[in-house]
Amino acid sequence: MPKPLIKDRQIIDDAWTLVRDAEAGAPAGPAILPLALWKTLRDSRAAADTGVWLAPADDPAELAGAVAELPVIAVDFPQFADGRGYSIGRLLRERYGFAGELRAIGDVLRDQLYPLEQVGFNAFSLREDRDPAKDIAGLHDFSLGYQQTFLRQQPLFRHAR
Repeated sequence: MPKPLIKDRQIIDDAWTLVRDAEAGAPAGPAILPLALWKTLRDSRAAADTGVWLAPADDPAELAGAVAELPVIAVDFPQFADGRGYSIGRLLRERYGFAGELRAIGDVLRDQLYPLEQVGFNAFSLREDRDPAKDIAGLHDFSLGYQQTFLRQQPLFRHAR
């Protein structure tokens, strides 16, 4: 049974299989692989069916030459308090020009959805105990922010009155 996913502010069925253990190998069909496994299998799998996920300690620069071919990059948030994934997401969008699906995985909660979207995430795989139908409202918790973000290129004080 497909797991629900919030993508582009809508709830959809997740068509991708997330492979957490690099030792398990890659399944047939669309799969999001850990960075180490992706590097090993990169040339032997169809690019359209292969995504990669980054752990907080992984360097997004390792994907710099591959962002154009990757349909999905996931960033792991192993615990709510670990914010390194926000920086990884912003780097992937702004420095490396990734234009595909940028997905937050792991300990992802409603309170993180809006700020994650502001740094470039457009898909969210919530924790198993969360209800996407309720938590999607987290994307509407704020109507306006003061600072410059990936979505808002100018800070609020620069807008004409």
